[in-house]
Order: sequence, then structure tokens, then C-alpha cells
Amino acid sequence: MSTDAVSRLSTPGFWTQTLEDRMADFAEIRELDPFVPITYLNPLTNEEETFFALTRYEEVLEVSRRPKEFCSGKGAVSIPDMPSEALDFFGSFINMDDPRHARQRGIVARSFTPRQLQGVLDMVETICDEVIDGFCEKGEADLVEAFSQPFPLLLICDMMGIPRSEFDTVLDATNVILGGGDPEFMGEGDPLTKLFEAGMELTQLMNELAAKRRAEPTDDLTSKLVHNDVGEEMLDPSEVAPFFILLAVAGNDTTRTAISHGMNLLHRNPEQRRIWQSDVEGVTPTAVEEIVRTASPVTFMRRTATGPATVSGREFTEGDKLVMFYGAANRDPREFDDPESFDVLRDPNPHVGFGGPGPHFCLGAHLARRELTVAFHRIFERLPDIEVVGDAVPLDAMGIPLVGGIKRLPVRFTPTAPLGS
Repeated sequence: MSTDAVSRLSTPGFWTQTLEDRMADFAEIRELDPFVPITYLNPLTNEEETFFALTRYEEVLEVSRRPKEFCSGKGAVSIPDMPSEALDFFGSFINMDDPRHARQRGIVARSFTPRQLQGVLDMVETICDEVIDGFCEKGEADLVEAFSQPFPLLLICDMMGIPRSEFDTVLDATNVILGGGDPEFMGEGDPLTKLFEAGMELTQLMNELAAKRRAEPTDDLTSKLVHNDVGEEMLDPSEVAPFFILLAVAGNDTTRTAISHGMNLLHRNPEQRRIWQSDVEGVTPTAVEEIVRTASPVTFMRRTATGPATVSGREFTEGDKLVMFYGAANRDPREFDDPESFDVLRDPNPHVGFGGPGPHFCLGAHLARRELTVAFHRIFERLPDIEVVGDAVPLDAMGIPLVGGIKRLPVRFTPTAPLGS
């Protein structure tokens, strides 16, 4: 079972292609087999290893539904096994199985209900306008640097109670952690060392904040996670920083990537932009879901077989690595009509852009949808003629990136005054 697309899947060149070209390669791989073996060079051991690429919708759902047979806590949800000390450090509960996973997710989930998040949801529009104010007079910008990058991260920092003065610290560290080894973010030095240094920097920041909130709680999310008066279980001190790393990395970079890809998709599909802008309120709910389906910011998640198991007639043994490629599954013609088309009115749209069903479905999906809704509402209202004027620059990852990011996206628009000026 060999094609050029299969042999290139684990190489950097595959992931620096345009989204369209990458998905065309995935379409070729998807038709070969539900489980395509991929050989890659493990950067941690410098040895060749193999995983099974899942690119079809049905198999991604099936594996997601069976966490006891295909677990998250054995090795990692990344493709190479991570050192044991890095698992909880960088992944928090996405690298765990029950009962540890259920306990930590349950504690955090209390603060992620729509009712509990209402204050945060109300902040989204205010922060969005604040960010647009910062560049709306210029007439041109790099959308990633000016908008996609600061908007979700400012929201997360404010939500956690992190001072604005620490924004650049958090931004630089998260870029290293999810930069996939991109030299622009990593700088010089050993990538693994850089990764741990970034994690330690965020850990120190959060440990200091958590200690303050235990002594003097406020109304931010950190206080809710470490302090209460009703006897509910709280996160242990050692669990707060890993959760923040998960939130800052996953909650920031995925939304950033969705906004950037969304704007580029509208540029490449002007008729869809006209449909959306002609009825912003009516079209936004389906348009947001279509951006998540088409862009699929989270590239993959890995599961590991805990013992003998069968899926779609294929037998697996303990230790087999199954890597679910969400973007490929979201374009499976067995599930989606005309899957390669970007259709802002697509309905139904049962995509797996927030993960498959089961215990690891994205806890922040509700917040992400709100952020994307507000982002495009405010852009259409305040910068209605914004247009992409250059190529999207992809993340220059060393291998398969967890988030298929865009580093730069040049845009132009008619300058407007900041609100209240």
C-alpha cells in the first residue's frame, strides 16, 4: 500500500502545502484503506516507527467511542510516545483515561457550562473590539498578528485572571509548545529543551497566580478551580498549571487557526462570503460550523490499543497506535455531500472538528463557537471590505503538527476609526 501521498504524510513538505492540496492528498489516502500504515522517524528516539492513519469518518467515530479499548493515557495523544514526566505536564486530562480523566474533566467542566461561562461570553465582544481598535486605522495588516493571534489569547488570559503584562510571556511560550518545531518560534537550541522551558515558564506563572487566588479569591476561572466554599473537589496545586497549558495552547491556537483559515476560505470562495455578509445573523451558525469542518484546526489525536480489538474488520493488538486525522474525516464523501466545497449554508454538518464522540470531546467547543461568531460579526460590521492580499504562510513544522496553523495572512481594508474616538 504505497502512494506518493502516503510516503509524504509524515514529512514537513506535506504540511506546508495549501489546505486544498493537503486535503487532495488526504482524499487519495482515504480511498486506499480505513487504516493506512504510516512509517515515520520518531524525533525523540531517532528510530522508525509505524502508526495507522484513520482518515474515514466512520472509523474516527468508532475509535472515539471506545476509550477503554483505544486509550489516551498510554504513551500520549501525540504521535511519538512522550516521556512520562511530560504527559500530564503538557496535556493535562487529554492525556488521561478514567478515572483520573473523569475527575479532572469533571472539576473543570463545572466552570465551562454556558451559565458559568456567561461572564466570559459577555467579554468576547469587548475584547474583540479592543483588538480591532488596535489596527483598524492602518488599512492593512497581517491578520494573524493583528487579530487572530491576540483575540483568543487575551480572552483566555482575562478569563484566568492573568495580568495583561504577562501576555507576551504566554504568547511566546504557547507558540513554542504548538509551533511544531518551526524555527521562527523555537529559535536556536534543542527543540525538546525549548519545549520544557516554555512549559516551565507557564507553570511558574500559573503556580504564582493560583497561590494568590487560594489566599484571596476573585471571580476569575483560576479562583473557581482552586477555591470554593461548598465542599466541591478542587484541582490539586500540581494540576492547575497543566490545565492552563492545555487551555492556553489548545483554546488559543485552535481558535486563532480557525479565524485565519476562515478568512482565507472566504477569500477563495467569494460567493460564499457574499451569502454570509448578506445575512450575517442568519448564516453565522452554519458558517461557523463549516469553517471548523473545512479547516479542522486540530490536525489529529492519537489513541493506543489497550489489547486485542477489532474495528471495521481490522484486528489490532496492544500498543498499536491509531491516529485520527479529523480534517480528512470531515471530508469523507461517505458522510458529507460535495465534501471539498466550502458551503456556509451546509446543514446538517456532523463534523468532528471538535473531536469525535466520547469522553474527550472538546470541553471548550461552546466558547470556541462564541469566539468565531463574534470575530466574524465584528469584522463584517467594522471592516466590511477586508480582503486577503497575499498567500497564507503555513506553520513550518518539523513533522506532523497538532494544529495546522497559519503564521501570516496579509489583508487590506478601508481604514476606520476606533470605537469611541
